[in-house]
Amino acid sequence: MLKKLAKVDEINAVLTKLSSQHLKGKHRALKLCLMALLSGGHVLLEDIPGLGKTTMALAFASALGLSFGRVQCTSDLLPSDITGLSIYDRTEGRFNFIKGPIFNNIVLIDEINRAMPKTQSALLEAMEERRVTVEGVTYRLPDPFLVLATQNPVEQVGTYPLPESQMDRFLIRTGIGYPPEEIEKEILKQGSIRDDILRIPALVRHEDLVEAIRTVAGEVYIGDKVTDYVYSIIRATRNHPLILTGLSTRGGISLVEAAKAAAYLHERAFVAPEDVRDVAHAVCPHRLIFRPEHEGVDKEQILNAILKEIPLPVT
Repeated sequence: MLKKLAKVDEINAVLTKLSSQHLKGKHRALKLCLMALLSGGHVLLEDIPGLGKTTMALAFASALGLSFGRVQCTSDLLPSDITGLSIYDRTEGRFNFIKGPIFNNIVLIDEINRAMPKTQSALLEAMEERRVTVEGVTYRLPDPFLVLATQNPVEQVGTYPLPESQMDRFLIRTGIGYPPEEIEKEILKQGSIRDDILRIPALVRHEDLVEAIRTVAGEVYIGDKVTDYVYSIIRATRNHPLILTGLSTRGGISLVEAAKAAAYLHERAFVAPEDVRDVAHAVCPHRLIFRPEHEGVDKEQILNAILKEIPLPVT
C-alpha cells in the first residue's frame, strides 16, 4: 500500500479551485508556481504584458494565505527600494530599519529586466540564502518565501538582460500564453477580476502548507535509476555540439527538487522518470548557454531532442 503524503489533498484542492474557478486557462503556470513554492525555488514568468501575471500572483498569495509584496522595476530603482532602509527617528534618537517589500512570503518583481544590474543583484542573497543584509545587519526572510519575477521577451529597449548567475537562481522559467478561445471570450465578457481575486479566502492553513513543504524535502524518495536518468540528461547537455555550457550541478539539483514536487502533487512518495521528463522543459532551457554561432537556436527544441534520445528507465 502506498504511503499517504501529508497534506497532499489540501494542496491539490487549492490548485484545482484556483484553476477551475478564478484563473481558468492558467492551470500549468499555477502548477509550476506551486511546485516552486513546495521545493523552495523561484519562478521567472516570461511573457508579454496583459496576460494576467500580476493577477495570478495575487490570487496565488490569497489562496495560500500568504503575505504579498510587489516591486515595479524601473531604471532608477535602488536596492534599498527592495530590501528596505534605516530611517533616523528623532524622538528615539536612533535609526530604525524599515523593511522593504522583499519581506513577504510571495514577492512579485515586475519587469525585472528594467532594473539596473546593481538592483538585480540585491535579489541574489534573498533568493539563495533567504535573508538580506543591510548596513552590516542580516535579517531573515519569512518562510515560505517565493520570488515571482516577470519580464517581457519582446520589448528590449531600456532593459538590462539578466546575467546567467541570476537566471540560474530561478528554479522554473515559464510563460502563461493566451487563454483558450472560449475562456478568453468569457474573460472579455466578465471584465477585470482583480477585485474578486483580492477577496479569495485562504484555502489552506499555514501550518499545513509548511508541512507540505517539509514533506517534499524529506519524504519524497528518488531512486538510483532515476538519479542515473537525471545525470544522463546533465551529461547530454554538456556534450551537445551546439551547447557551450550545459547543466551545472545546481541545475541538476533543481531538476531533482522540481521532480520531487511534481511527484508529491501526483500523490506519490517517490520520483518517477516521467516526473523528471515533464519538469525538464521548465527547469533546464534557461540554464543552457549556446555557442555564439548558435545563439538563435530554440533551446527547448534542442532539449526535446536530448530527452527523446535518452530512454526512460524502467523502475
